[in-house]
Amino acid sequence: MISKKEVEHVAKLARLGLTWKEIEKMQKELTLILDYFDLLKEVDVSQVQPTSHSILLENVDREDIVKKESLETVNKILDGAPAREKGHVRVKGILK
Repeated sequence: MISKKEVEHVAKLARLGLTWKEIEKMQKELTLILDYFDLLKEVDVSQVQPTSHSILLENVDREDIVKKESLETVNKILDGAPAREKGHVRVKGILK
């Protein structure tokens, strides 16, 4: 059984203020959870294939292709920008 001191420590790490009544309740509940993990350790999974996801998914990637825009399109975009510098849209820095 998990001790009250351990429950207090976990509550402190989680920044939870628990009353004595709540500590006693959590002590019982955490003990049941840990007992369940011990029960799961007894299950034979030697014949089970390891998986990282329950359904088969594959990333669908597309090739990153650079499209050359006409000079007219580029100028329209730059003209609509609030600020520009050396042919690029100028934005506020977010990293300092």
